[in-house]
Amino acid sequence: MESLHFVIISSLLAGLSMPLGGIIASVERIQPNWLEQEFRHGIIAFGGGALLSAVALVLVPESLDHVGMSMAASMLILGGVAFAFMDYFLAKKQTPAGQLLAMLSDFIPEAMALGAAFATGNGGGLLLAALIALQNLPEGFNAYREIKSNSHVSSIKLILGFAALALLGPLAGSAGYFWLAQQQHILAAIMMFAAGGILYSVFEDIAPQARLENHWSPPLGAVLGFTLGVVGHYLTSAG
Repeated sequence: MESLHFVIISSLLAGLSMPLGGIIASVERIQPNWLEQEFRHGIIAFGGGALLSAVALVLVPESLDHVGMSMAASMLILGGVAFAFMDYFLAKKQTPAGQLLAMLSDFIPEAMALGAAFATGNGGGLLLAALIALQNLPEGFNAYREIKSNSHVSSIKLILGFAALALLGPLAGSAGYFWLAQQQHILAAIMMFAAGGILYSVFEDIAPQARLENHWSPPLGAVLGFTLGVVGHYLTSAG
């Protein structure tokens, strides 16, 4: 039961990186304006790189050991198609939530994997929690900026909403701890589904926003974000 406490606390702290990213985005003002533009696009790219690292280093590798090729391919495609439909629905409703959707699509399955890791005695649980937190920070920043620039939601309500979403971490982690640790194939299918959705989100919503005309530093943010994931993966594997 002590492991369950670690799951709840670590997944909650990882989730609280989302409102922390929103807080940073709400107070961040850099002068001159061109530097703020570069910084904002760099953070968007960094978040995209972190999401890609979640796919390439956590979601897909952890899943392939438990599902066959046909199931893996099917869930990847299904995830991409499902997110395309959700993107279409959000566009029809004129709701700017692409970044938010991408953020939750890796946070929830990774929190499930975190709970399963603690339940099975995997020593990389805490390092995985740290990696999730580091991914959520730029993603929270980007989701705040996207929603704020296209809606009239107040900063306080938006940050409180992100804080409420952080509670999904302990719920997903507990599900992984009590149920999915014994149902690895189901967890793997969920993670593959999420990976497909993330890939769609990165190339449909995040990568186009990261580009800034005649500026070459923002794409380096994607490289740095992916590098962060690589470092986290090595640390997790070492654990």
